[in-house]
Amino acid sequence: MERVHLVSLGCPKNRVDSEVMVGQLRQGPFELVNEAEDADVIVVNTCSFIRPATEESIDTILEMAALKKSGKAKRLVVTGCMVQRYGKSLEVELPEVDHFLGTGEYHRLAELLQTREVTQKSYVDTPLYIHDEMAPRVNSWAPHSAYLKLSEGCDHRCAFCIIPQLRGKMRSRTVPSLVTEAQRLGDEGVVELNLVSQDSTAYGRDLSNGSDLGTLLRALGRIETLKWIRLHYVYPLGVPESALAAIAEEERVLKYVDIPLQHASGRMLKAMKRGVSRAGQEKILQRIRARIPNVTLRTTFIVGFPGETDEDFRELCDFVQTEQFDRVGVFTYYPEDGTPGASLPHQVDEAVKNARQKELMKLQAAVSRRKNRALIKTEQTVLVDGPSKESPLVLVGRLAGQAPDVDGHVWLTETDESVRAGQFRRVRITKATAHDLVGEVLA
Repeated sequence: MERVHLVSLGCPKNRVDSEVMVGQLRQGPFELVNEAEDADVIVVNTCSFIRPATEESIDTILEMAALKKSGKAKRLVVTGCMVQRYGKSLEVELPEVDHFLGTGEYHRLAELLQTREVTQKSYVDTPLYIHDEMAPRVNSWAPHSAYLKLSEGCDHRCAFCIIPQLRGKMRSRTVPSLVTEAQRLGDEGVVELNLVSQDSTAYGRDLSNGSDLGTLLRALGRIETLKWIRLHYVYPLGVPESALAAIAEEERVLKYVDIPLQHASGRMLKAMKRGVSRAGQEKILQRIRARIPNVTLRTTFIVGFPGETDEDFRELCDFVQTEQFDRVGVFTYYPEDGTPGASLPHQVDEAVKNARQKELMKLQAAVSRRKNRALIKTEQTVLVDGPSKESPLVLVGRLAGQAPDVDGHVWLTETDESVRAGQFRRVRITKATAHDLVGEVLA
C-alpha cells in the first residue's frame, strides 16, 4: 500500500474538498500518514484567494518538493484553487510536481494515483464537480464538529474576488443529499455543524424545485443528533424570509449569522460591484435583528480598495460603531490579477491599508470587549473543544455565538476528568477580553 500525506491549505470549504480526497484514498490501496517524511505520495491542496494564500501555497509546495527530492516520496500532486487559477503554466514554474488537479478534478485523485502509466500532467477544466452524499469523506476537524458544504461556485462578480474564476458558477446540492451527509456526520458523533459555501443566501436558486436556504435549515433542524447548526457566508442581498424564520424558530439552528459586508461607503460598495448600498445593508441588518432577537452577527470588511479615501474609511468606521457587530474581521485589499479591482486607478498605499486595518480592528475591539464583559457573572452553555493549543493543560470551549477558529474561546477553569471534548456544559463567565472569555464549569 502506498502511503499518502495530504496538506490542506485555505478555508473550511477547501478543507471539505481535502476530506473527500482522504475518504476516497481510504477506499483504495493507500495508507494515510501524518508526516510528509513517511509518505510515498505527497498531496498539497492549495488556496489562491489572495496573494498571501498563493505565497503560502507555493512555499508549501517547494517544501514538499524538497522532501521528495531528499526522501522516499515518489510523487508530488498539487490540487485546488492555485492550480485552477494558473493552469498549465505551473508545469513550467513547478517542474518538481508530478500532477496538477483543478478545483473540478480533485475527485480523480485516487484514480490518478492508481494509474501507473499517466502521460498527462495537468487536469484543469471548467469546474463542474461538487461532491454528494455518496462521496466518502473523513472529518478532519474535532470529532464533535464538522463543516457541511452547501454549494460550490458563485454567480456574483465582486471586483476584488477571484473565486468565480476558480470555482465556477454556483451549483447547489439537493436538500436530501445534504441531509443524508449531515445525518451521517451526526451518527459519527458530530454535534456542531457549520454550513459553508461561497454564497449561502443563494442556496437552491439553481435547483428550480422550490428549495431555498430556509427549506434546508428546516430539514437539517430535524436531525436529532445535531445540537448546533451555524450559518456562514450570507450574501447581504436577497436573503429569503424563510431562512430568517428558520433561524428564529428552529431549536438546533443557532441565532448566528455570518454576513460578509466588505464596506459601508456607497461609493466603495459600487466600485466593489457588491450590488447593495449602505442603506440596503442597514435594511437587511434591521430585518435580521427584528426577526431574530439576540442574534450574533459576524461580518468582514476590506480596507484599502482602490480609490478608498479617508472619508470612505471614516464612513466605514462610523458604520461599525453604529451597528455594534458581535464579531468583525478586517482584511487589507490585495490587487489580484484577473479581477477588475487590480486594474483600477488610485491603488492605496500599503502603509495606509495596514494603518486603516489596525484602526478599525481597535475600534471593534472596544465593542467586542464591552459585549464580552456584559457576560461576566452570567451562566452560559459551552461546547467543550478540549485542550487548548496554547496550553494543553487548560480546556477550552465555545459559546453558541463563537464559531470555530474565528471567534475566540471560553477558557475553562475548575475542571475535572469528567469534562471532555464534545460535551455541552453549563459555565459561569468570570472574566472577559475583547476576544476570549474565562469561565468556571458548573455542571
